[in-house]
Amino acid sequence: MLETKKFSPAKQRAFDARFEAQKIAFGPVVFHCVRYAWKRGMLQAIAEGGERGVTLDELEATGRWSRYALKLVLESCLSAGVVLIEAGRWQLDKTGFCLISDDITRVNYDFIHDVCYQGLFELERSLDAGKPLGLTHLGDWDSIYPALADLPEPAKSSWFAFDHHYSDTSFPDILPDVFATAPRRLMDIGANTGKFSLAALAYDARVELNLVDLPPQLAVAEANLRAAGQGERARLHPRDLLDPAAVLPTDMDLVWMSQFLSCFGEPQIASIFERVTACLGEGGQVLVMDTFWDRQRYDIAAYCLINTSPYFTAMASGNSKVYESADYIRLAEAAGLRLLTVRDGIGYCHSLLRFARA
Repeated sequence: MLETKKFSPAKQRAFDARFEAQKIAFGPVVFHCVRYAWKRGMLQAIAEGGERGVTLDELEATGRWSRYALKLVLESCLSAGVVLIEAGRWQLDKTGFCLISDDITRVNYDFIHDVCYQGLFELERSLDAGKPLGLTHLGDWDSIYPALADLPEPAKSSWFAFDHHYSDTSFPDILPDVFATAPRRLMDIGANTGKFSLAALAYDARVELNLVDLPPQLAVAEANLRAAGQGERARLHPRDLLDPAAVLPTDMDLVWMSQFLSCFGEPQIASIFERVTACLGEGGQVLVMDTFWDRQRYDIAAYCLINTSPYFTAMASGNSKVYESADYIRLAEAAGLRLLTVRDGIGYCHSLLRFARA
């Protein structure tokens, strides 16, 4: 890291605050310089130099970068604590090692760059309009959800990598919770590519899965179910749940919603909870798994989740976000449900809310 002058405690706090403010101001510049160093192999080349490090001359001699590019980009990386320099030799700092080796860091970086970055320029207008006006940078859609199968690359791959990285680690852990009440008719709302449905069908040979989602997502899920030989116990229900008249199949023992309600604003969530309550059979329950920023053990998780919310505004729906758990509980109770249990610490950052009819 760069050395900074030390002051009296009071002046140091003021200085540190001003420094943090400048980090915010220049954040987009650092983002792109660091990404160039990572994606174009500079960080890996420095890592291969080991503890001894590498010089600019050695890096330039590879012919992969001009000296100008090396100096500009590495100096920005130096300011961000990604690299360090000692006696003219460049080495990776700990943050640099995270960028080239930590899966969640790379998934988050790709998601922000490939899916969100250009669209976030429209955040101000999106907040004012309540519409995802930044989505036009990817295509001509009213919301991102019907477009997921048709997103241009690399946005499509980065979106699914982001979505699956956070959800897939949770599925093996929660299946005992899902089947704790021995449900025979289970509904997966927001089935997406069918990953949870496939896991549930493999876990219990007697369960019937009812998949609810938009037609393009269900087409992908259906293909995946058939490829796995699990189509026989699956029922597909194409629904646009933004339409309050879209009813759900009834007599369900369990309704499952994972990272689904965060796609909607509060009025839409309230409407979905009302329809879910109506579709439950006798003794039926509702399981909601999501990433609540207020239920995180570590500040880093809360930071990532809070700063994912602007994606929902500018790119996804215009009116949704990563919620506090109290928001879901309040809306569920207003729809006639009561909270039974809460389980935290699932996967990376998920919590599981279990509801029954009040």
